[in-house]
Amino acid sequence: MPDTSTSTMNDQRRHIAHDMSPTSDNGSPPGEDSRSFSGHTWKKRVSTACLACKKSKRKCSGTPPCENCRTFQRVCIFDESLDQRRRVAAKRTADELSYHRDLLTDLFKLVREADESNSLQLLDIIRRNAPPHEIRTYINDTLATLGADNTAPRETVAKLEDIRSIINVDAEGPSFRSKVMDIHYLCDEAPLKVPAKPWTSVTDDSDLVSHLVSLYFTWNYPFQGFLDRDVFLRHMKSGDLRSEFCSPYLVNALLSNACYFSEFSEAYLDPGNIASKGCGFLAEAERLKELQDPQPSLVLLQGTLLMHERYALSRNDDLGYIMLHEAIHIGEALGLVGDKGPRVTSNQMSRDMDFSCRSAAWGLFNIDTIVHTGFLRPCLIDMVNMPRSEGKCLADQSRWTPYPTHRQPCASHIDLFFEEAGNLSTIARDISRSMFGDDDPNMNMHLQPAQRRSREDLYEQLQRWQVLLPTAFDSTQLPPHIILLKMRYNALVINLFSCISENELSTITSEAPHTPESPPRQTSPEAKYNPWQVTQSAARSIAALAHLHRQEFGLSRAHHFAMYAINLALFAMLEQETFDVLDQDFLSLAGAFSIVANRSALGRNLFHIFRQSVRAKAQGDRIRNATSIPDELKELFDEESTGEGGHRFDQYAEGLEKLNEKEKYHGIGNGGDTNLQDYPGMGLADMLDRYESLSLGKDDVLVERFRPVKC
Repeated sequence: MPDTSTSTMNDQRRHIAHDMSPTSDNGSPPGEDSRSFSGHTWKKRVSTACLACKKSKRKCSGTPPCENCRTFQRVCIFDESLDQRRRVAAKRTADELSYHRDLLTDLFKLVREADESNSLQLLDIIRRNAPPHEIRTYINDTLATLGADNTAPRETVAKLEDIRSIINVDAEGPSFRSKVMDIHYLCDEAPLKVPAKPWTSVTDDSDLVSHLVSLYFTWNYPFQGFLDRDVFLRHMKSGDLRSEFCSPYLVNALLSNACYFSEFSEAYLDPGNIASKGCGFLAEAERLKELQDPQPSLVLLQGTLLMHERYALSRNDDLGYIMLHEAIHIGEALGLVGDKGPRVTSNQMSRDMDFSCRSAAWGLFNIDTIVHTGFLRPCLIDMVNMPRSEGKCLADQSRWTPYPTHRQPCASHIDLFFEEAGNLSTIARDISRSMFGDDDPNMNMHLQPAQRRSREDLYEQLQRWQVLLPTAFDSTQLPPHIILLKMRYNALVINLFSCISENELSTITSEAPHTPESPPRQTSPEAKYNPWQVTQSAARSIAALAHLHRQEFGLSRAHHFAMYAINLALFAMLEQETFDVLDQDFLSLAGAFSIVANRSALGRNLFHIFRQSVRAKAQGDRIRNATSIPDELKELFDEESTGEGGHRFDQYAEGLEKLNEKEKYHGIGNGGDTNLQDYPGMGLADMLDRYESLSLGKDDVLVERFRPVKC
């Protein structure tokens, strides 16, 4: 995280912006000597330093060889791509965008107009991970040979989608582009302007803080909307440390979370190391939490929820559940949820406090139901004491803008979203308490017919919720939070049917091949719904929603709930006895998972578990002989593959040693010499158990949860 050197650079940048006047090419005002201007000395500004001066943090003279390199007899190297002047950076970004636009246009043209052999050769070049200039050369040569009659057979757009999937799975960017971007590459202004001071001591760069806050309220909010966006921003802009709605603890916790959505180097404590994302702000939030007044307050509740969210991605802290339970206790003490604290009413509050408490109460309830139901546990909150926010959507929130991309904004439907999210969370609470709430975990192992009807009734409630969704949610141009809400519905369906008793399993015939010609699976007359059919349909719906998110906005900034839903759907598909590794929905989901998982250490661990689970299915012979599957996917899922494409994902096992500390995780390895890449695959229930331990921790705060017979 930026410290002294970043502050110096930012001070210099602001000083330059303040003093800038029209200059000639040598840095002097037109018609004036560079040494004198308006009666005072004019210093030539240095736009970039040599690599040696950057490393040693010395002031560079700016011209090769620089004075420092001459003094210390070093090789002086200037990398002009690091020139951070705004106009230079903007021009460089525009040139790169133009390059990629032209490359994509010609790629479309070649795929449409070239014959089969040329298209396949292009595919082979991309698969070899050729640099962009080699692809560019081949496209130019091929297009030059095409006839003017344009009679060559046309390929479908699906082939280009296949090419894009290959590139995404390979996770490699253009060879000339740094994998870790810098804040100064950002040419557009952040839509939300907020000050760095007095809220954080990690940086004094308000541009960076505005960038991160804008990212948070674009990609995280309002799916976990426990902050009132308008109230929080207004009080953060005021800079008043006495505010009831903003505090240094709350701001640093939010900035730490926002770093998850940023690729700029300032978001990392150790640039390039994803485990260090946001760690500077996290350390500051942890320090401030110790100094925070322990008395329950709104900002303490909201900051603790942010810390829960941050720890859930960290993999090593085991504090996710602890922070969530602490937040619930604060909410109860404030009277926002439950019946343990004093009841509060809106007429006792100011307008800002009323709106903020409503958001905090329902946001806390939503998170409780998302987390506990998602990991097959009973929810802790039974009731919310605040009314929902109604009709509060401000004009500037009526449209959702996908910052920092240049795609067109779309309707946010934020009021409708909050209403439907609350309705879905209420059903999720009932599911968790009916299905996972027994004190005796063996009770759920043999569900009685009445209990089974209860699950069927809950499923019908979910179906009614979906049927009654506003017609505005049927559009194909939906903001991410509505796509995530629909993902959550389908994830709840899988959660609901994940606890199947032995008796129920015996009534379901799952031996028949899964083909369009196959007769429907036979179920007992007592079973109203076939659990396998229901869960597989939900998994494929998640695949379609992930594809929509990827098509409209990409997945590089998707909310981390998308990672949970995609992972859940993949393991639901793996549970089929008729699982087919060549299933198109499965391959589409696997490609989406590779993108969202690559953004965090937790995600990489989960992807490694997923890869090994696919390999345990031993379908390498099928994928090995498939002509339509890229080599990268073959190496990824073929259990006999020893190619480089497979070994790259072996690195994702780093950190899984945590599971070996407990005996029950016997599948990963039992000794220090055990190869973590050799552990067997596992089912959905085991995956959820490991997911929960890697992200939230549990052993110190929760009893052993119910483990279904089959998921």
